[in-house]
Amino acid sequence: MSLLRKKSVEQSIRDTEDPEHRLRRGLSALDLVVFGVGVIIGTGIFVLTGVVARNNAGPAVALSFIFAAVVCGLAALCYAEFSSTVPVAGSAYTFSYATLGEFPAWIIGWDLILELTLAAAVVSVGWSGYFASLLSDIGVHVPESIAAPPGEGGVVNVPAIGLVLAVTVLLVLGIKVSSRVNAVVVAIKVTIVLLVIFAGLFYIKGDNYDPFIPPSQSTPEASGVDAPLMQVIFGITPVNFGWLGIISAIAVVFFAYIGFDIVATTAEEARRPQRDLPIGLIGSLVITAILYAAVSAVVVGMQNYTQLNVDAPLSHAFEYVGAPVFATIINVGAVVGLTSVVLILLLGQSRVFFSMSRDGLLPPFLSSVHPRFQTPYRSTILMGGLAAAIAGFIPLTELATLVNIGTLFAFVVVSLSVPILRRTRPDLPRAFRTPLVPLVPVLSVLGCLFVMINLPLETWYRFLAWMAIGIVVYFVYGRRHSRLARASDRTHGVQ
Repeated sequence: MSLLRKKSVEQSIRDTEDPEHRLRRGLSALDLVVFGVGVIIGTGIFVLTGVVARNNAGPAVALSFIFAAVVCGLAALCYAEFSSTVPVAGSAYTFSYATLGEFPAWIIGWDLILELTLAAAVVSVGWSGYFASLLSDIGVHVPESIAAPPGEGGVVNVPAIGLVLAVTVLLVLGIKVSSRVNAVVVAIKVTIVLLVIFAGLFYIKGDNYDPFIPPSQSTPEASGVDAPLMQVIFGITPVNFGWLGIISAIAVVFFAYIGFDIVATTAEEARRPQRDLPIGLIGSLVITAILYAAVSAVVVGMQNYTQLNVDAPLSHAFEYVGAPVFATIINVGAVVGLTSVVLILLLGQSRVFFSMSRDGLLPPFLSSVHPRFQTPYRSTILMGGLAAAIAGFIPLTELATLVNIGTLFAFVVVSLSVPILRRTRPDLPRAFRTPLVPLVPVLSVLGCLFVMINLPLETWYRFLAWMAIGIVVYFVYGRRHSRLARASDRTHGVQ
């Protein structure tokens, strides 16, 4: 039963007052909304809109974005209750420790380490491509050998490494410094997105929306490890276009929203977490859902969905209508936008690592807080260095989908934990309560599972392999060194 020993909510909150591990509370509700918007609006808005319109949903792509936002919104309501009830760094890891026990919490923490580290590396590589393209536009040509990932013509991705290290320094300097830089970056990014929307309205042609929902088409069956789990279990092959295509496209566009849960990892640094965290979580999701739907509706109105470019649909659409200046603006927006995504992913990652270290499941020296900046500088530097190494030297194409399955797994655990904590600790004060429990958590779980079974078998194999490594690490180190284990040993007189 030691595997299921729980860390009480009261103990988690007391730990935040320990001077050696105390984080500075400097974030407002607006800061949290900006963090959420900053991490969600990335390559999804600049790339995924065209990919899904051309391959999955046609002009009705905005509906897929709205439906995906609903699925994420169900999970966000669950996160909002937990983060306002347990305002402690660590997000799903901390919530699991209070409801499911130590071993499940370790599993979810280990999962988040994978998700956020890989996500930061993948996004930094995408940033590197846009950055090299912009330099090329002004006559500065960066050799592909030092600006492309291994396996794609490069040897080491220097721009990606530089970005991750620069962001790591920002995070060490303090949460308020990071939030100010992020606020400026997000303001620029959202301004460019709004410019694209309103400028694109002048180039819309009504004929491009006809038919709004193209006739459905069967997709060829995948085989081997490339086959989606849904096909293997149920024999169902995903369908493109038609209403079924719009629904199946949710599994693709869902990934554009990944990251809003990182707001919950900053719970310990919010000034008024009970009020500010629900605003940050739900507010950022609503804003980005509107922007995604608007951008996708505009781009399919500018250019017929069958002609959209899948690599850079927005900039290509403006070139198509004879407005190339906007294409350059969009590329600038992508570079600026992805900077904030990397910043916030590494912020969330370092806070999860910090929480696990503070609980003794990882070496405790990593949870030390800088005496001046009051940031978990050791864990931030360690994980920033790891993400930089991955971005610079490891091919990431095949590993990117691990980010998606890791996020979905965290959503499932948090959604399940809400009704459990309601039953086991009805006495806890809840500043925000998830409505219609257990209906909303159940719908959240079902929505996430639907997306997960659309992922290929290969992704599931790699995810299970990472989990197996985590189990070994827990039994070799974490189980014996956790603070709960040491407290139990003292209680029973074990030396």
